[in-house]
Amino acid sequence: MKKKVKSFDDWLLVPQYSDIKSRKEIDISSNLSNDIKLNIPIISSPMSTVTEATMCNSIRKLGGLGIIHRYNSINFQTKLLSYTSEEKYKSAAIGVTGDYEERLASLVEAGLKILCIDIAHGDHILMKDCIKHVKENFSHLYIIAGNVSTGEGFQRLTDWGANAIRVSVGSGSICTTRIQTGHGIPTIEAVFECKNFKSKYGLDSKIIADGGIKNSGDIVKSLAAGADFVMLGSMLSGTKETPGKLMYSEDGKKYKAYNGMASKAAQKSWKGSYSSIEGVSSTVPYKGTLSKVLNEISSNIRSGLSYSGCRSIQELQENALFVEQTSFS
Repeated sequence: MKKKVKSFDDWLLVPQYSDIKSRKEIDISSNLSNDIKLNIPIISSPMSTVTEATMCNSIRKLGGLGIIHRYNSINFQTKLLSYTSEEKYKSAAIGVTGDYEERLASLVEAGLKILCIDIAHGDHILMKDCIKHVKENFSHLYIIAGNVSTGEGFQRLTDWGANAIRVSVGSGSICTTRIQTGHGIPTIEAVFECKNFKSKYGLDSKIIADGGIKNSGDIVKSLAAGADFVMLGSMLSGTKETPGKLMYSEDGKKYKAYNGMASKAAQKSWKGSYSSIEGVSSTVPYKGTLSKVLNEISSNIRSGLSYSGCRSIQELQENALFVEQTSFS
């Protein structure tokens, strides 16, 4: 079976009449649940070079959410979680094999409220088993699961009990799943499809666009296509609040490490060995403080909504007009 799909660069949003006189009129908040609200629709990725306690605390102050990565020992991840400040937003990731049950129990003891079940191919029997374990033992937890790239996968994870689902496979800037396995779906295509299934079948899980988001324009397109949130890795990498030391090149330029979690370097650092390699290790220029980066992104999202004449993400999803562009634009 063959199907033609499109990526972020294939789509543009049509500028529409706007009576918005100030960006202050625009609300870019989004609700994870009735009692968990984010003032900006941004979640930092649970990657070892992106999100630990400092990132979690800093992004919360700015209105987003951080999820502590799982590529460490149980004790260390639990300690990191204990350093996060806001009780209702304490978030961390686990896998679906190995020590995940012990890891989960330790995190819950430390106050975990939002659980991210973090695997590359979320439309899988092991995901089903893990969600079942969570629901049976820690039913109070809010569950983020993924990744999936099809409407059917989105529906299955919703039926299993996920509250929010990460959408897209193989789209990340340092993910090589497509090269290594031949599988993947562009993020915006996956969001369109999952949104269609959500509407058609009355599904209530939130959509988190995750992977291949290179700029704030891609964020606006993701939200317009139906995403409730975006998960960012590369756009937040290299900020002061990310883990890892600041390094210097021979000419004095500053940079930090940025590793794909299925890369050889990340796997060896975490478990001392590696198996399937579906990511790469890289460095990125130092970007300064997270507040500088996120304030600029947030301002651009508001500007994007204003071009469609919309004052909220919901209005954008209801009124946005997409056009397909060619390479001759």
